Amino acid sequence: MKIGITYRLFLAILAAAGLTVLSMLLIMRWSIDRGFLRYVNSLDQSRLTRLAERLEEGYARQGSWAYLQGQPATWRQLVATTMPDEWPRFPERPPHPGEGPPPGEGGRPPGPPPPGRDFALRVILLDAARKPLVMAGGSSEGAELKPLHQGARVVGYLGLLPLKHLSDEHQLRFMKEQRLALSLGGAMLVLVAMGLSLPLASRLVRPIRALATATDRLAAGQYAIRVPVTSTDELGQLARDFNALALSLEKNEQARRQWVADISHELRTPLAILRGEIEALVDGVRQPTPASFQSLHGEVLRLGRLVDDLYQLSLSDVGALTYRKEELDLAKLLIGVLAPYRAEFAAKQLRLDAHLSFTSRFTVFGDPERLHQLFANLLDNGLKYTDQGGELVVRLSCRDAAAIVDIEDSAPGVPSSELGKLFDRLYRVEASRSRAGGGAGLGLAICRNIAEAHDGTITAQPSPLGGLWIRVTLPLIGRC
Repeated sequence: MKIGITYRLFLAILAAAGLTVLSMLLIMRWSIDRGFLRYVNSLDQSRLTRLAERLEEGYARQGSWAYLQGQPATWRQLVATTMPDEWPRFPERPPHPGEGPPPGEGGRPPGPPPPGRDFALRVILLDAARKPLVMAGGSSEGAELKPLHQGARVVGYLGLLPLKHLSDEHQLRFMKEQRLALSLGGAMLVLVAMGLSLPLASRLVRPIRALATATDRLAAGQYAIRVPVTSTDELGQLARDFNALALSLEKNEQARRQWVADISHELRTPLAILRGEIEALVDGVRQPTPASFQSLHGEVLRLGRLVDDLYQLSLSDVGALTYRKEELDLAKLLIGVLAPYRAEFAAKQLRLDAHLSFTSRFTVFGDPERLHQLFANLLDNGLKYTDQGGELVVRLSCRDAAAIVDIEDSAPGVPSSELGKLFDRLYRVEASRSRAGGGAGLGLAICRNIAEAHDGTITAQPSPLGGLWIRVTLPLIGRC
């Protein structure tokens, strides 16, 4: 039989409460037994002190112990006078019917029972020579003897055998009542714990059930599911973490769908062009001239670039992109990247300015091919998206043991709301920077992966020149 977590928690709480109550009862019973025995012994010591006073007074009147020798009635009467006034004098035998209520019912005041009637059986009286005068118990072993004085002279010794266990019926009845009261109290506590444990267990398990239900729905693909956060404890933190996980999965699912849609769109365009031109050649609408083959070749190259970019991006995402890192001079690397682009920028009537410092050494630990790819992609973007007659500026500087490469171009710019999305894969701004001559929107995503693989960062912000400002930060070896 499978027991749910609610009942397991209920049984755990109930077991803990039951063990606590049982331990408490055992400790209290042990404490009451020992305490009451000490209480009875203390009462007996008080009686013994009063008895000693009576004996000293009697010896002073009689001049010897002769008035007690062979006089058991006198001895019993003398012991009876030591009973405290607040305690009733119980008869030596149970009352007959009609003689009044027995002790422990209507005839006994509330509170602990009186001292036991076996007090006289434990009293020891010795003369000055320690010869027994009264020794009901038969032995003085274990009794603490108290000297009796007549002036400065010791005339006898009085002792009391300690009570090791209760034997008086009134005391035993009192202890039985106390144990019964403790047992009833313990049973009531267990019942109360049982009544509170189930609602408490249900309340504690309620958020767990909500999480379990939400997890089932999340596993079924319902990524919009959320659970309410009703506390600040570990369960509340678990609920917040679950909501964060669900939000992350929802965004990833949206990104996956967008990714598939964008890839389909990017592949559909060149394939549709290729299909249309090939069908035109087959149907004889177009003649197989060098111009038509050049158009087909251009579409194939575009499709090949898209596939290559996707492959490069997938490799960098899974960490399988090969990096052969070495110490290199970043300034010399940038000079090598800029050299082939100067003619292209001049052909488009764009000014390319490079501000590279040769007084400092910008040594980084990186892959020269991947870093070349990174800066080449950024220069390609500037070449494609900068209006004719504009400019592009490349600056290399150093700050806080890091090399900073700033690439700024002139208009057109990028809206501030779109800057955070530039490095998303297949994202292109719906403006003049995404005209037909642009790529598939994978270049900046690849640049971000390359920068992060070199423990660097890449950010975008508006340029004072009116276009886009890309900043790449790479850690230096030593100081510049």
